[in-house]
Amino acid sequence: MPKLVRFGVSLEGDLLQKFDLLSKERSYSCRSEAFRDLIRQELVKKQWQAGAEVAGAITLIYDHHKRELVNKLMDIQHDFGGIIISSQHVHLDHNNCLEIIAVKGSPKEAHKLADSLKSVKGVKHGTLSMSTTGKDI
Repeated sequence: MPKLVRFGVSLEGDLLQKFDLLSKERSYSCRSEAFRDLIRQELVKKQWQAGAEVAGAITLIYDHHKRELVNKLMDIQHDFGGIIISSQHVHLDHNNCLEIIAVKGSPKEAHKLADSLKSVKGVKHGTLSMSTTGKDI
């Protein structure tokens, strides 16, 4: 485990109070864990902006009865086979399905795939959640 370094931080009292409340709401055991997560989040954002490899998930909600929708979604996924590492299909109810597509690759390609999928007529909602592959963090 890397050596821990202690340092001081000066904050306005009301800002620290808000931070402590946020930390408590998110179930952090201490301020240090909350600060570490905030720092990591900013470092990950910097990686995305620099085009470093990302890992993430695209989630789609759609009505599988919509004519040709499933075929269109599959065609798009086959076009992006280089970054898709897994997918899962879940039946939410008689009409609605949830598709979860795990991706690993460039942020630009992940966005392009997500936008292509979300824009297909019949997709009710779609999101892209990007993270780090864990390297250099």
